[in-house]
Amino acid sequence: MKILFFKEGKLMSKKKKIFILVSMVLLLVVTGYLNVVLNRKNSVSEPATSSANFFTSVRADIVAARNYQLQIYEDVINTSTNAEERADAIQKRDAISAQIAEESNLETLIAARGYEDVIVRTNGDKLNVFVKTSNGLTSDEVAAILSILVRETGVLATQVRISPVS
Repeated sequence: MKILFFKEGKLMSKKKKIFILVSMVLLLVVTGYLNVVLNRKNSVSEPATSSANFFTSVRADIVAARNYQLQIYEDVINTSTNAEERADAIQKRDAISAQIAEESNLETLIAARGYEDVIVRTNGDKLNVFVKTSNGLTSDEVAAILSILVRETGVLATQVRISPVS
């Protein structure tokens, strides 16, 4: 298959064809280089954005779920005529409020050690802790966080999961 380049009804010379082909290859190389450089800059800034998004979205999910639960218990408390049902709803509402206070207290104590952001989630007798760090956690840092959690909650160290988020 022969490709011919025409210019005003005449065939283009070989030199012109080579010049056009080299120019197109050069443009392709420059475009590829710029793509790599710009993607590298974006990938360097993405971890901070993704960890910020992680903490923001987790907090929003926690608040939304708890507000929904609290609203249900408030509706039961305000509308129920059954004394036992109302007492159960009050107990569950108060348990959620105590859980919020406990998690907030733990987050404050851990953040006071110099961490940028912390989320503590309690699930019965288990604790999940997410700590924002730029380069992971050393064993001493994990031990310090674990010490705070065990001292404040009485939970066994085996029931605690600490996850660094960068």
